[in-house]
Amino acid sequence: MTHAAPRPRGAIERGGTTPDLFSARTHLAAKVVIPVLLGVVYGYWVAANRRYGGPITVENFLYGFFAGLVFSLLFMALLALAPKVRRELHAVLWAALSGSALGFLVIQAPSPGVLRSTILGLLVAAGVFVTMFYRFYTHEDATGHRIG
Repeated sequence: MTHAAPRPRGAIERGGTTPDLFSARTHLAAKVVIPVLLGVVYGYWVAANRRYGGPITVENFLYGFFAGLVFSLLFMALLALAPKVRRELHAVLWAALSGSALGFLVIQAPSPGVLRSTILGLLVAAGVFVTMFYRFYTHEDATGHRIG
């Protein structure tokens, strides 16, 4: 016969939620640090695709810097805005950001073609939409509140 694992009394009174391992200050810092780090990586990747093994120029550096800056700002805006919308639109916003970011990244390489970058961006956006919609559908109710 199986039995439920014992839980401390506090977990039972909180409704069985898991404890938060990080403080509110750590979560606030992560909302800024993670988009900035992802923007740095994205900007470097855009600059590397654009120069295609050639020398690093000021123009190339600035292009990558501004691409990373825009990506970071869009990512921060999405983190702030997306939880306030319904789960369908929430998934569409994540899909649009990821698909357009990948499409832009691919088009920076020498002669990949607009059609190829568009198709890759749409495929990634479709995959992200399905994944995120499933996640939000299984973890939120219809009004957007987290379930347990």
